[in-house]
Amino acid sequence: MSWSPDQELVLLATGQQTLIMMTKDFEPIMEQQIHQDDFGESKFITVGWGKKETQFHGSEGRQAAFQMQMHESALSWDDHRPQITWRGDGQFFAVSVVCPETGARKVRVWNREFALQSTSEPVAGLGPALAWKPSGSLIASTQDKPNQQDVVFFEKNGLLHGHFTLPFLKDEVKVNDLLWNADSSVLAVWLEDLQREKSSTLKMYVQLWTVGNYHWYLKQSLPFSTCGKNKIVSLMWDPVTPYRLHVLCQGWHYLCCDWHWTTDRSSGDNASDLANVAVIDGKRVLVTVFRQTVVPPPMCTYQLLLPHPVNQVTFSAHPKKSNDLAVLDASNQISVYKCGGSPSVDPTLKLGAVGGNGFKVSLRTPHLEKRYKIQFENNEDQEVKPLKLSLLTWIEEDIFLAISHSQSSTQSVIHHLTVAPSEMDEEQGQLNVSSSVMVNGVVIGLCCNSKTKSVALQLADGQILKYLWESSSLAVTPWKNPGRFPVWFPYPCTQTELAMIGGEECVLGLTDRCRFFINDIEVASNITSFAVYDEFLLLTTHSHTCQCFCLRDASFKTLQAGLSSSHVSNGEILRKVERGSRIVTVVPQDAKLILQMPRGNLEVVHHRALVLAQIRKWLDKLMFKEAFECMRKLRINLNLIYDHNPKVFLENVETFVRQIDSVNYINLFFTELKEEDVTKTMYPPPVTSSVQLSGDPDEKKLDLICDAMRAAMESINPHKYCLSILTSHIKKTTPELEIVLQKVHELQGNTPSVPDAVSAEEALKYLLLLVDVNELYDHSLGTYDFDLVLMVAEKSQKDPKEYLPFLNTLKKMETNYQRFTIDKYLKRYEKAIGHLSKCGPEYFPECLNLIKDKNLYNEALKLYLPNSQQYKDISIAYGEQLMQEHMYEPAGLVFARCGAHKKALSAFLTCGSWKQALCMAAQLNLTKDQLAGLARTLAEKLVEKRKHIDAAIVLEQYAEDYEEAVLLLLEGAAWEEALRLVYKYNRLDIIETNIKPSILEAQKNYMVFLDSQTTMFSHHKKRLLVVRELKEQAQRVNLDAEVRHGQEADLFSETSSVVSGSEMSGKYSHSNSRISARSSKNRRKAERKKHSLKEGSPLEDLALLEALNEVVQNTEKLKDEVYHILKVLFLFEFDEQGRELQKAFEDTLQLMERSLPEIWTLTDLQNSATPVLGPNSTANSIMASYQQQKTSVPVLDAELLIPPKINKKTQWKLSLLE
Repeated sequence: MSWSPDQELVLLATGQQTLIMMTKDFEPIMEQQIHQDDFGESKFITVGWGKKETQFHGSEGRQAAFQMQMHESALSWDDHRPQITWRGDGQFFAVSVVCPETGARKVRVWNREFALQSTSEPVAGLGPALAWKPSGSLIASTQDKPNQQDVVFFEKNGLLHGHFTLPFLKDEVKVNDLLWNADSSVLAVWLEDLQREKSSTLKMYVQLWTVGNYHWYLKQSLPFSTCGKNKIVSLMWDPVTPYRLHVLCQGWHYLCCDWHWTTDRSSGDNASDLANVAVIDGKRVLVTVFRQTVVPPPMCTYQLLLPHPVNQVTFSAHPKKSNDLAVLDASNQISVYKCGGSPSVDPTLKLGAVGGNGFKVSLRTPHLEKRYKIQFENNEDQEVKPLKLSLLTWIEEDIFLAISHSQSSTQSVIHHLTVAPSEMDEEQGQLNVSSSVMVNGVVIGLCCNSKTKSVALQLADGQILKYLWESSSLAVTPWKNPGRFPVWFPYPCTQTELAMIGGEECVLGLTDRCRFFINDIEVASNITSFAVYDEFLLLTTHSHTCQCFCLRDASFKTLQAGLSSSHVSNGEILRKVERGSRIVTVVPQDAKLILQMPRGNLEVVHHRALVLAQIRKWLDKLMFKEAFECMRKLRINLNLIYDHNPKVFLENVETFVRQIDSVNYINLFFTELKEEDVTKTMYPPPVTSSVQLSGDPDEKKLDLICDAMRAAMESINPHKYCLSILTSHIKKTTPELEIVLQKVHELQGNTPSVPDAVSAEEALKYLLLLVDVNELYDHSLGTYDFDLVLMVAEKSQKDPKEYLPFLNTLKKMETNYQRFTIDKYLKRYEKAIGHLSKCGPEYFPECLNLIKDKNLYNEALKLYLPNSQQYKDISIAYGEQLMQEHMYEPAGLVFARCGAHKKALSAFLTCGSWKQALCMAAQLNLTKDQLAGLARTLAEKLVEKRKHIDAAIVLEQYAEDYEEAVLLLLEGAAWEEALRLVYKYNRLDIIETNIKPSILEAQKNYMVFLDSQTTMFSHHKKRLLVVRELKEQAQRVNLDAEVRHGQEADLFSETSSVVSGSEMSGKYSHSNSRISARSSKNRRKAERKKHSLKEGSPLEDLALLEALNEVVQNTEKLKDEVYHILKVLFLFEFDEQGRELQKAFEDTLQLMERSLPEIWTLTDLQNSATPVLGPNSTANSIMASYQQQKTSVPVLDAELLIPPKINKKTQWKLSLLE
């Protein structure tokens, strides 16, 4: 009888060789004969591609085609009973029955509607056990072969598809049952010994097999006896928890075993640790040494061969002996393997993927030191429990910890296993249980920190305990978090580790549901695997990334934030990995991270965080060679060698050169150098590290390194590092190509007879790789050394017809003119005029033309004496050039300096520099009339520039026209200066005729101006208050005016000043983008239109603020003028007019001072200064600010919101008029 997985159907196999299908209420649905002649619905179709006789038959030969099929009968121990198994989804089931015709077993597959699908191909020795994989791909059964017994797999169409061999001899055992776990990852094989000798004790076995990379591994083997209370009666997997196995024995002993996956890896963190990973495979332990070989499973570096199936492997927790391992097998024996000098070849060790004939293995392999039998104090219940010990941990040289569970209660016992003293040559030693500690609860996890020697236990309820194994009391205390509270994992974790986080030792746990805990805090819920290496925590996530965090500077919050954020700012932390990757191990001090893919194959990545941390450590220890080779191999920018610590690098440049000791590597270092500081851009250091700056921050980094490296190389071996020295010259910020070429030229004459010396030809060939050949040719030409030019030209691709005639022409010239020609050809015009100036006066016209053409006046003036004619000619040409550029005053100074006074006068006259112009006029000895005319011309220009006082001085002193000077002073409101001239020349009549009328007219103009300013100010202020009130009303009526205004734009009047923020900004951004392509005149016009005072314009309030600001500033500027006119009004007894003006001006100023707080409110200032967005803003605050500021103020207009300043300290009032 067999129930379907959904419990809706039950299938019965009867003694009449029929199958009856019933509902869950046992109502028959259908009945079929168990033996069918037909193959089934999935019968294969022959398309006629040849006959069996013509096919290839491999090693069996052609006669295999003519052999008759021999049917073997069922196995001798077969009970001939039908076996039924269902597929996981309940749509198909398979039945294994003994065929009455042939006597052999066949497997038939039926669907849920009772239609036969397929019949298996004839398989000799097919066993009765049958199990359909829940995932639906394969049906497992057994097959007896001539020399072995296999577990074979059928596809749904009845064809064989793969097998693996059981580790027993033929007819040694029989298979009672095969059982797949719920997620199809583990196949349990229930075996029983066959009776061969009467005296022998028979056993039962439960073996757990898994597959990886197409290889089947025997992971666990549990031996039971076949008699007494330890005989298995029933065996089944839990339907919900995939790795829980239920075993029921004859004496009502019930075992519940929970399994989980773990990676057995060595835990050292120094270079002596070989990064070993051990894999259990039956009686073999497959060990891969990842420091030296990365081979995918099932291959390995070497195998350890054990006499019994292995159940557990543990590596030594001692930091210096992390490569030693201990193996616990099914017979409760512990085999200890240690690395070190072994006198002979260990027969229990077999090399794997690294060995072979003729190969020398440079590998430190372990040797079997001794096998230890565990001696318990009482052996009464040992036979009942095959897994007597679990969670074996090797914590000291001769101390093991192991856990056993009590059968009668939920308690666990921690055993201390110590090595009993024995003779060295004894084959087998003994482990005694030196002490045991009872723990209330089932211990499901044990982890040990190799550095701190702490041991943490995890109970089934999630509680974490600390086991004080080193103390004499051997106490178990609750593990406490930094807040001194006991730690409880909310869910039991399948992997636990101890790590130091921010100076506190914490327990890290990962559940089978990918929830990751640090102490009792859930940090992430998408972690697929993790590993702790040195001060780093590495994790893989469901989003196919591998993240690496430095625990030294981390805290719970930073880890939680780093794992929860979808993007990580620091590029070191995160890297993408292949889908489904899990961490296997990290190779210490090599930055290799080994990942395993879902299928089982391996991938090696170098995580950037690990690589950079290791490089920084090497650089701190001055291990430049290791750092350089790692950076070169992994393409890390070589600038980090210097930027990590510039001061230390410059102090140890010689050490760097000696360690690298390779010209090519040093050249590579030079070529990668750049001014950028990579510790600030590409590789920002951890937060706590402080980067030391170089001694002179003003000096260029490239120049510093090149000079320091060159000095070190020249002191060590200048011949060996010749090419590197040349590179150091070229890589400077200004390449020193002339020096490089000179050094090459020196080599050409005498190549040193040192073994490492470089010839001139090799050096030149190398230079052509770094520098463009034409540039090198030009620089060689610039040395004026024709031998060097020829040497470079010969190595280039230039045609001799191009350069030989040119060089021959140059050789015929006089030296200075030759160099001038070369410099002119190379466009080095400054040098060119220097050489040409030495060629004599006949070449001066050519020199002057070049100076004019290339605008080299300043350089040329330095080449000639100030009194020479050439100096004067160059100065005149320079002045004329400045005049053309409308730089009249500098031109006048140049003319004046060289003695060209007439040209200087013209220049000073043009720019209005009247004092210099009159100085030139004095040097030209002009007549009195000419001087008067010049003075009148100057006065006109000064009046145009509103410099009335200067114009009056010129007219009075040089034209001797004091009357005209007085009129100009009155025009410029310089009343006191006008009075001075009147009294100087004793013309008191001018006071009545001109001065007094001018003063009274000016007073009237001031009164009219103040009246207009006051009226305008009051009008604008009133309108501004109205506009603001309208906007506030609109916001109160409808907060979402933005949307409504968009739909009902036609309803608003043209004069309304209410407009939504989005429309306003959209309108102006559109218009501005259109304006940008126009002329500057149109742009200014658009700006004026933008701040329009027209009622209803969008930015009317800003336009009003601008106008009010302008009124206030214009009034403020009047203070000085008003003060001066008040003085003369009082002087000439115009007291009434003076008081009137003083009163009007005071009233205007008071009105403006009172109005400033009303116009420029505090709210406007805060709104302009306070940003809506920012790190401290919330969604509500952003929305509130947005609603308040419907009309956003452009950045350029923000200054309009700042009130103008009125300086109260300025003295303008005349107390005599009060």
